[in-house]
Amino acid sequence: MEKLSLEGLNFEAIDLEIKKKILTITLNRPEKKNAINNVMMNELNYSLAFAKQEDSIRVVVIAAKGDIFCAGADLRKSDSESNIPKLSNADDISLSLRHLYKPIICKIQGSVLAGALLMVSNSTHAVSVNTATFSAPEIHRGLWPFMVMAGLFRVMPKRAGLDFIMRGKPIDADEAEKWGLINESVKPENLNQRVKELAEELASLAPETMKFGLEAYEKQDSKDFNEALPYLKEQIAKCFEGKDAKEGITAFLEKRKPNWE
Repeated sequence: MEKLSLEGLNFEAIDLEIKKKILTITLNRPEKKNAINNVMMNELNYSLAFAKQEDSIRVVVIAAKGDIFCAGADLRKSDSESNIPKLSNADDISLSLRHLYKPIICKIQGSVLAGALLMVSNSTHAVSVNTATFSAPEIHRGLWPFMVMAGLFRVMPKRAGLDFIMRGKPIDADEAEKWGLINESVKPENLNQRVKELAEELASLAPETMKFGLEAYEKQDSKDFNEALPYLKEQIAKCFEGKDAKEGITAFLEKRKPNWE
C-alpha cells in the first residue's frame, strides 16, 4: 500500500492535530451539527488509515466543535469537496475504527444522534459530558439503524439496545454509562483534562503489544468460544517473542521503568 501523507492536504470537514503521540481528529461542521457527509466520511477514513500506518501515533481522539458531537448522516445533498485522496480500499467507518488496532477515545462534548453512534460504539473508549444525550431516532423517520447495530450490540446489553433503537428515545449520560455505551461522564469543565489524562496514559503503554492485543481482541470477537481459545493461545506465544514483552520483563527484573521507544 502506498504510504499516506498529510502534506499539501486541505481538510474541509475535520481538523487534525498531532501532539505527544496523540492524533486528535475534530469534527468541524458545527453549523450542520457535525453531520457526516461524503467529504467528512472520506476525510475520517483517510485520517484513520494515516494513523494506522504511523508508528509515532499511539492514540486517536475523536472530538467535535459546537454544541452537538454529531447528528449522524447528513441527509441533505452537498456539493462540497476537498483534496483528500479517496482510498481505493477504504473501509466503512466502523471497520476503519475497529481495524486501527490502537486506542481510540471519543471525546463527547455534546449530544450523539443516529449514525454518530458508529463512532462511539466502535471506539475503544468514550468519555462524555454529563449533559449529553444519546439517541437512535431513525424509527421516527421510517428508517432503522442497520449499520449501527453491529457495534452497538457489542457494547450494550441486547434488551437495552433493542429498546433504545425500537423506540428511538434519547437516553442521558448516566444511562449510557450504565449500559456500557460510554466509559464515563464528567462535568463539561472537566472533559478536556479527563480525556488528556486518559490519552496520555494510553500513549505511554507498550505500543506494539497494544496494537497486537487489540488486533487479537477484534479477531477473537467474531469467533465462537472453541475457536477463540486456540487462536488466543497462539497469540500469547507470539506476544512473548515481541520486543515490548522482552523490554517489559527485563525492566521488571531490573526494577526500572520500561522504555518502549
